[in-house]
Amino acid sequence: MERKQEVSKAVIQRLPRYYRNICELKAEGEQRISSKALAERMGLTASQIRQDFNCFGGFGQQGYGYNIDKLQEELGAIMGLRTGRTAILLGAGNLGRALLNNFNFSASGFELLCAFDANPQLIGQRFGGHAVRSADTLAEFIECNKPDVAVLTIPRGDAPRIARGLVERGIRGLWNFTGEDLHLEGLGVPVENVHLSDSLMTLCHLVGAADEKREQNL
Repeated sequence: MERKQEVSKAVIQRLPRYYRNICELKAEGEQRISSKALAERMGLTASQIRQDFNCFGGFGQQGYGYNIDKLQEELGAIMGLRTGRTAILLGAGNLGRALLNNFNFSASGFELLCAFDANPQLIGQRFGGHAVRSADTLAEFIECNKPDVAVLTIPRGDAPRIARGLVERGIRGLWNFTGEDLHLEGLGVPVENVHLSDSLMTLCHLVGAADEKREQNL
């Protein structure tokens, strides 16, 4: 479905939540859902959901709601989940191995090809079915296989240099767990900077706010 307008980043960031909830509803055997019921499930408002979906032309029918199968298909197409994109992972340390062993890349639209590391003790090992290759072979691998994105779980100080090198070799997007914010928009390359501490600190604030509210109600 074609977009009716330029879509804000806030809307784009909500799409995976919509998709995840729709997939869960399908697994539960649901066939359709109203914007009100979906809003209650997600902690949003029905108006917000309709506004977001209208950015892409809208998916529902008045008085009927949203067809689960169709909505899953449309959202998946918008996010490009069936376009066969490929990824590589750099850094098979603790965090890298956790992603290799536990994260379902294919469910998020990517085939993870392999991982790279400079540690000789890790080279040749497999984690979650993914081989760890020598970092010395990275340039040749990118040239031959042309992966779309790179997942960075490397030391923070190395991130800017390595990121630019990856972009120069043709990497078109970065999923960055290094703790170093990378901004490569000027090169036309999107970066998703992931800070787990940000989420935990947000929770810390929310817990404190909830405590204050309870105290005020005593």
